[in-house]
Amino acid sequence: MARPRSEHARQAVLASMRAALSGSGYAAVTIEGLALEAGVAKQTIYRWWPSKAAILGEALLDGSLPAVELPVTDDLRADLRSVLSSHGDEAVALARALIAVTATDPELGQKLNARLAAPLREWTAARLAAAVQAGEVRVDVDAAVVADQLIALGSYAALVGGPMEDQRVDAVVDVIVRGIGRGDSTL
Repeated sequence: MARPRSEHARQAVLASMRAALSGSGYAAVTIEGLALEAGVAKQTIYRWWPSKAAILGEALLDGSLPAVELPVTDDLRADLRSVLSSHGDEAVALARALIAVTATDPELGQKLNARLAAPLREWTAARLAAAVQAGEVRVDVDAAVVADQLIALGSYAALVGGPMEDQRVDAVVDVIVRGIGRGDSTL
């Protein structure tokens, strides 16, 4: 059975958003551009979504997400630095949009958080388990709490409008490692 015309158009808008994200980035996306690309009227888009951020939220929730490369080396500090330094200007713009979506639609925000935070949560659990095995991290460290802190730091960077400076990243990594490290660790 064929999709109803409006569902087909809706999916075209979402596909256009995903394509624009991987092409020019979120900051360059416009409602006019999405409408043109999807072959729908601008008014149609506004009837379905209240904002560009709302389209982004639904597009990310419904579509496939780009693979995120998270570091795994023998150096926990370097891995944490890499994760915290990966919040460049485009990531900040995307995070700001997702914060806006969450503020206006908490249910969608919860779904997005579950989906978008999952890779970082899984990485944190695996990375800290390896560090526990290596004797660098206490066995009682809650990986979910550490992952929440990493997510919160990325969100804070988005709220203040830019990626964290290298000096700030180093200071944050020092605090995290001191908090999770074994007292005799040389991390």
